[in-house]
Amino acid sequence: MTKEENEKRLAYLKNIVLNMPEKPGSYQYYDDLRENGGTIIYVGKAKNLKRRVSSYFHKEVDRFKTKVLVSKIRDISYTVVNTEEDALLLENSLIKKYNPKYNVLLKDGKTYPSILVTNEYFPRIFKTRHINKKWGTYFGPYPHISAMYNVLELIHKAFKPRRCRQPITQEGIDNGKYRPCLEYHIHNCDGCCVGKQTREDYLENIRQAKEVLKGNTRELSEWVYKRMMENAKIMKFEEAERLKERYLLLQDFVSKSEVVSHTITDVDVFTITDDENKKNAYINYIHVKNGTINQSFTYEYKRKLDESDEDLLIQAIPEIRERFGSTSKEIIVPFEMEWKLKDAEFFVPQRGDKHHLLELSEMNGKQYKFDRLKQTEKLNPEQKQTRLMKELQDKLHLDKLPYQIECFDNSNISGTDAVAGCIVYKGMKPSRKDYRKYNIKTVTGPDDYASMQEVVRRRYSRMKEEGTPLPDLIITDGGKGQMDVVREVVEDELHLNIPIAGLAKDDRHRTNELLFGFPPQVIGMKTDSELFHILTQIQDEVHRYAITFHRDKRSKHALHSALDDIKGIGPKTKETLLKSFKSVKNIKGASLEELATVIGPDKAHKVHEALNETS
Repeated sequence: MTKEENEKRLAYLKNIVLNMPEKPGSYQYYDDLRENGGTIIYVGKAKNLKRRVSSYFHKEVDRFKTKVLVSKIRDISYTVVNTEEDALLLENSLIKKYNPKYNVLLKDGKTYPSILVTNEYFPRIFKTRHINKKWGTYFGPYPHISAMYNVLELIHKAFKPRRCRQPITQEGIDNGKYRPCLEYHIHNCDGCCVGKQTREDYLENIRQAKEVLKGNTRELSEWVYKRMMENAKIMKFEEAERLKERYLLLQDFVSKSEVVSHTITDVDVFTITDDENKKNAYINYIHVKNGTINQSFTYEYKRKLDESDEDLLIQAIPEIRERFGSTSKEIIVPFEMEWKLKDAEFFVPQRGDKHHLLELSEMNGKQYKFDRLKQTEKLNPEQKQTRLMKELQDKLHLDKLPYQIECFDNSNISGTDAVAGCIVYKGMKPSRKDYRKYNIKTVTGPDDYASMQEVVRRRYSRMKEEGTPLPDLIITDGGKGQMDVVREVVEDELHLNIPIAGLAKDDRHRTNELLFGFPPQVIGMKTDSELFHILTQIQDEVHRYAITFHRDKRSKHALHSALDDIKGIGPKTKETLLKSFKSVKNIKGASLEELATVIGPDKAHKVHEALNETS
């Protein structure tokens, strides 16, 4: 599009905006002129249409996604309504109808099962993943499958709806068309197909089952109890016993439900949780009926235009309430809402049972976000590594991602066999081919600081000379003291700019702090976090590596014998001698002739002479 064409487009759109009313309503953006068959690409709502739509065309709009949307608009239409609530409902219905490209995307929960009460002559109750409202009434969806099976088990035990699939008609019953199945004989069904149970009685059971599915279990339990007592008074003991069994089943089910408050009768709870990059949002919905949570579900929304949390929440609430058929008059939300809803009030609790509900909803949203992250990282492990590197970068305020991390540790016993190890992590994973072992050469006695300086000096002076890529972060296995001696070499002697961190241990020798900066400061980090576990893993790995090297060196010294110092006597000759004479002492006591028969006269002479000289 040329500059002239773009100016003409903006002039046309601004003229439409100029003539818009200052009333509530919904507006629609098109990707072409309406007379040319333009498609709706965005639907919005406004308390004041003119003010809201004109805000898209202000020069100071700096949101990239909004600028992209504005560049695509070719035409605008709008619908005026009487109230703000009507504008909200109209926006919701238009989004469902047209599914515009730039509106937030709700990832549907159809993969979760629901419970269906069919609209047959004798209704059935069962789980399904296929939604077709012509078949009957749906309850759910149920993200927690075990909770759904618990409800179904209660319904089958207490109300005994038929489980067979045959279409039952009154005419077929009257003509004796059906035969009772196994479910009847094992008392899971009362035999409605053969006239053993009247349709009125059957439908009454279905009505009560629906009350359970709606969350009215406590009220239904009280009603069943009254009916039981009434039948007992008029001496209908069989009916009273049947109602008693149902009452006990309902009471057992209620006792296992999570009761939040006996004073909360009917309330909806909504919270929103953002992901790290604010591209997606997770909206959790909890419905409480008679003090008991009977529904909890989390929806994932994908942001299209950097919508605020309030924008997403106000769009999601009517849609989710409609899906679950909620008519609650009170809606608990985490912050004040600018918009209003018909027949319901928003409430932001500060304390008490309702605040507990809000916290519970937030916890569910965060858990869903965590589970989604784990699923994604299982499919793409590199995403997890990048996330952890980004988290460490943010914690330490590093200039770049700490892709290559190096860590050092010393090992010696009273200064003997002093060694050091350097391990390398790349992309938060060990790069074992880059591990290095060092024999301490210039330090005598148990001086860990001097040993650390020698190793660091040798490693980075060589890397500097060879032009090898330097690490993005050095981690010392120790606190402030180790950090200071490493910094003296890296920064003061070698003049290298490499960030240095330290892992300090507590009195129980457990790593409990990450130190960074100059002077070193404790970096706030939970010790049970995933990042801290990786850092302690690095520390454990370098400790293992240094200790293993030290043990190997000590073992070699322990196995050293007088035969090792004889020139011209190799490992095979040594092995032959030890195999024949069993020990160095026996070899030393053997005659020249005895040695010659085993390894030959030349080598025998060398061994005999060397061992007898040492005596």
